[in-house]
Amino acid sequence: MARTSPPRINKKARRADVVGPKSKKRQIPQLPKGMHDILPDEEPARAKLYRIAGEVLEYYGFRKIETPVVESEELFTRTIGEETDIVEKEMYFVRSRGKSKLVLRPEMTAAVVRSYLEHGMHRLPQPQQFYYIGPAFRHENPQAGRYRQFYQIGAEVLGAESDPVYDAQVVVAFVRLLEELGMTGLIVGINSIGNMGDRQNYRKKLLDYYRGHTKEICSDCGRRMKVNPLRLLDCKTRECQLISEGAPVVLDYLSGPSKAHFKSVLEYLDEAGVPYTLKPRLVRGLDYYNKTVFEIFAEDDEKGERALVAGGRYDYLAESIGGRSTPGVGAAMGVERVLGAVKEKNPSFGALRPRKRIYLVHVGQLAKRRCISLLEELRKAGFTIMGNLGKNSLSGQLELANKVGSTLALILGQKEVFEDSIIIRDMRTGTQETVPLTKVIREIKKKLR
Repeated sequence: MARTSPPRINKKARRADVVGPKSKKRQIPQLPKGMHDILPDEEPARAKLYRIAGEVLEYYGFRKIETPVVESEELFTRTIGEETDIVEKEMYFVRSRGKSKLVLRPEMTAAVVRSYLEHGMHRLPQPQQFYYIGPAFRHENPQAGRYRQFYQIGAEVLGAESDPVYDAQVVVAFVRLLEELGMTGLIVGINSIGNMGDRQNYRKKLLDYYRGHTKEICSDCGRRMKVNPLRLLDCKTRECQLISEGAPVVLDYLSGPSKAHFKSVLEYLDEAGVPYTLKPRLVRGLDYYNKTVFEIFAEDDEKGERALVAGGRYDYLAESIGGRSTPGVGAAMGVERVLGAVKEKNPSFGALRPRKRIYLVHVGQLAKRRCISLLEELRKAGFTIMGNLGKNSLSGQLELANKVGSTLALILGQKEVFEDSIIIRDMRTGTQETVPLTKVIREIKKKLR
């Protein structure tokens, strides 16, 4: 039988089969538009803001509540309104394995009221007062101080009679909170949109006025005329703002009880020493608001374009969810926007005080092992300890100690482990001394005085 020679193999082709086609450099996935990372350098300011918010709101009787970021779509279509921009354009839907229609919460008031009803808190002594801190999500165009995932601090009073004192209390609590954050000259813009009957009467008058300007208003306002006429007064385009100046004023269409309620709110604010400005064209776009509505602005925001806090009364919200009639009033502030305003006035807000750091340096495996327990002893003694147990070079570790601004370096080598001692080095002067490990805590305290 004749022998056949093996086929010749193209080495380049074989290599290509094994390695595959030349791969393109993979790009790091980028943040979705409108989202943002909160980096370690930003956290101290947020932590300080959250701490102050908790202290102030708890002083005024609010208790913290947390609701999930995922809620039923129905919660918001019932409360916010199916034809609002939030529901039609801005909600993020969550893909679910079941039949449930879930969304990322676009606001938090409805979620708090849902929790209040679902857990039977209406059977507890009333009113119930809550505050919350957390993220909400809206798919809108990002702008200064506003992201698609944004954080809010809010407070709600539920279950009281529709007493104007609670409207004033919410306003006062947020004014004092902003003052504690260093804000001055705050402007409280306040209005009343009346009860449901008042609003219906006013809407008719408003539509009668705007029907004479249909060719002058923007396309969004053309749609608002059909679905949410009050939002006509809230348009930010220059042409529509000029038209709104001639629109009927809601205060002229309030019933007697609504006028009395609003008058009492203003009297309570006077008593608390909170200055305010009547803003008869101030409305809130969500369907569940009635009577008092307000916003709080910084003193340099003369046009009132960047509200730090917004809120109002919502006596019909619980019923729209399916619960019993439950008066409510509340407000929320945007964390990112408030932090921006606070830092404009005080750039060092939340900056950590420099602490005297100690850097633990090891040389050799035996010293590295001993450092594990030594770190715990020093932590319990209350010292700020840094170190890099993965680095072995003495010079490299001392260089890092310099870079992070350490006051002292503790140097532990094999010799020191055998002698049960440690070297304390002053990083400013370079002087050092060897002390017994049993006395290291006392010696460190002496040197840090």
